[in-house]
Amino acid sequence: MQATTDLLHLPYTLDLTEGGIAYACRSLAYTYDRMGGSPLDRLRRIVGSVVVELAFRRYLTEQGIPFDVLGATPFTDPDRYDLSLGGHRCDLTSFLISRRSQISRIRRDPGLLLQAPALVPLDQFAAEGHSSQDIYLFAFLLALTAPSQADLHKAITAGQPVYLIHPLPDDWARPKIWIPLERLVLKSECEAPITVEIGGQDAERNITTAALELPPRQRVAVEQVFCSLAYVHARSRPEVRIGIHSPVRGEPYLVQPHGWGNIWVYGMDILLAGYLTHEEFRRKAHVLPVGSRVFQYDLTRTKNLAVPVTELNPLGNLFERVREWESKKQDPGS
Repeated sequence: MQATTDLLHLPYTLDLTEGGIAYACRSLAYTYDRMGGSPLDRLRRIVGSVVVELAFRRYLTEQGIPFDVLGATPFTDPDRYDLSLGGHRCDLTSFLISRRSQISRIRRDPGLLLQAPALVPLDQFAAEGHSSQDIYLFAFLLALTAPSQADLHKAITAGQPVYLIHPLPDDWARPKIWIPLERLVLKSECEAPITVEIGGQDAERNITTAALELPPRQRVAVEQVFCSLAYVHARSRPEVRIGIHSPVRGEPYLVQPHGWGNIWVYGMDILLAGYLTHEEFRRKAHVLPVGSRVFQYDLTRTKNLAVPVTELNPLGNLFERVREWESKKQDPGS
């Protein structure tokens, strides 16, 4: 059984969000959204999950706990395990808590997290390739977001970091016919130059990006070859439209001033809540239907398996076992 003292606090730093954004942008063309919501919501969740994973890896390194990332999640397969400990595949599942009132309560009393369920989507748990000794780790990220235009304005006014992005629709991001976007150009209606980045895939489906300086009301040709465009990122908030055009796509695509979203995640605390093996989770879990109200979500948007956080194993026990596993690997005769 878990106790409040078993929760492991990890420090948050800005570079964790920067790493999460870099991953989220590069994965945009591949990921699908099992939880519903907008592409911007999905990007923020990805940023948050990578924040936790990077913080966890940093902690393992600092504590001298051996781990392996050779099996880390690639952009093309979002449901593969994140890392391995002692040769055991691990899946680090994190939950983003972004409501101010809930964050305040948890920071005053971290033990409130013991009331939460540890959730694994049923389709993910049932996927092939799992071993009974795979490890599920669970964590919570306390972080604010700025999802609305009003929130974005407040963040910019307060001098907070922002990352403005516009995800493109499927006919640009996932075209059915894979051919180069010939004569691809961008044009800004801004009165001053603006720098943007576009990201997508080339003919071999490799991720490619291009940074462009857009002078006022002039077309700028893209030199790189793109067969898809997944997003446009602006370093400052455009107050007017930005157009993207390729004869392959017909009419120009216009990004409206209100079409930019901020995917920066303003982290505060990261708490690791415990772990279970795949077999332990199977034995303890119950099915949680779609639309359930839980500690971390107003409504769940997918069918989950759930185990109370109080029934997870403390992480201190896991780290001791990892050191034992590694010592046996290094000394097979012991």
